[in-house]
Amino acid sequence: QRLQQRLRRRQFRRRRSQRKLVNRAELGAPVSVLRFDPIPYPIWRRRMPGWLRTASRPLLRRWLPVEADEHPPDSPQAVTAYLRRWGLAGEDSLPDEKWPLPETVPDAEPRSAPDGRVRLPAQWEPVEAVILAWPVLYPALWDGHAQMVSALSPVTQVVIIVPAPGWSDAISRFLAATMRLTPGIRFLHLPTDDIWVRDYGPLVGYGPDGGRVCVKPVFDPLPHYPQARDNRMARRWAAFADIPVRALDLHLEGGNIWTDGAGTLIVSEQIFHSNPYLSRADVEAKLRAVFDFHKLIVTPRLKREETGHVDLVVRLADAQTVLVGAPGVFYNGGQQRAAADLFRRETNAAGLPYRVIELPAPPPYLNWGVYPIWRSYTNALTVNGRVLVPAFGIPDDRRALAIYRAAMPGYEIIPINCRASVNGGGAVHCLTRDILA
Repeated sequence: QRLQQRLRRRQFRRRRSQRKLVNRAELGAPVSVLRFDPIPYPIWRRRMPGWLRTASRPLLRRWLPVEADEHPPDSPQAVTAYLRRWGLAGEDSLPDEKWPLPETVPDAEPRSAPDGRVRLPAQWEPVEAVILAWPVLYPALWDGHAQMVSALSPVTQVVIIVPAPGWSDAISRFLAATMRLTPGIRFLHLPTDDIWVRDYGPLVGYGPDGGRVCVKPVFDPLPHYPQARDNRMARRWAAFADIPVRALDLHLEGGNIWTDGAGTLIVSEQIFHSNPYLSRADVEAKLRAVFDFHKLIVTPRLKREETGHVDLVVRLADAQTVLVGAPGVFYNGGQQRAAADLFRRETNAAGLPYRVIELPAPPPYLNWGVYPIWRSYTNALTVNGRVLVPAFGIPDDRRALAIYRAAMPGYEIIPINCRASVNGGGAVHCLTRDILA
């Protein structure tokens, strides 16, 4: 009898677990929510006890080129060996594409911009260049970056920043294997701490006289990681490009700001969390002192998402069309619903109502059992008639692309593989920095 009772209890537990899986599948949740994907952050440089650093470094060297930014391949043979070692090239011979050594951006101070508020352009305005920080430390991201270069180079200049001059040879040979290299691809030697150039890159707008101005906020969102080179990047680039700089005394990342270029500024609540010693009125006053806008819209931020940025919540397709993640039944359903309802009530600075279009909002998965990963289709980039939309290799990709085509007629919609980059908290928009014409 005891054996029969145990068997019945075991069968009951099995049926109950099966019902849970069926219910989760009906709700659209993945049956497997646990993954062990590479994390595109330099975790070996994170502040940690010395013994842990010593113990973990040899193990990390097996899985990642942890010193590649400081020690680039120094010969064609070393380039080939590196690309093959990390699965970036097969046994076939690589194209013998020798690219000129990149210019080095000097560590110089830029000119100061005159007083006056800066108008940030909308993304659908003409773009002169797009900056990418090449992921030399993260081989899993090379394919996605190559797709972005291929999609962008026919319509704008692509500036690839590298941590050492020798990397231009390896990257150009890798790109030449899949696309035709054009003079519109430019390499710059400008060391950074990481690849998320949207957040620390130059935020360029127009000053009162119509000239270009680079706005430089405070950048230090990751206190446990090195950030000094990222924090200097925009000022070095501005000096190199001879664009004056206007300082913004706020902690603000480029991924947490949208604009329609006509008086509307959109940020998430994260801006108040990033500046805890200032009141909301003080934060808005500092924004108004530097940026030329008439209306500020503040969206919710996603919960249990590290950045809190608005580009993971909403996206402007034009001055009256907002793309948002569809409210789901998962952890951030309330945040997404609140964002959609906010724009259904709101108007832009011209007093015109918004048309709200919902994009799929895939459920999160846990990477390494610790990090919830949120895949957002709003993290896209518009450049000179093209829209680069993140794709994650899931059925929702097709729906998202169809929605973009319907919402943005006249634009070429191009999917970009972001399955690897999303494990670092971002996709196309986070990995690029557009510079207006």
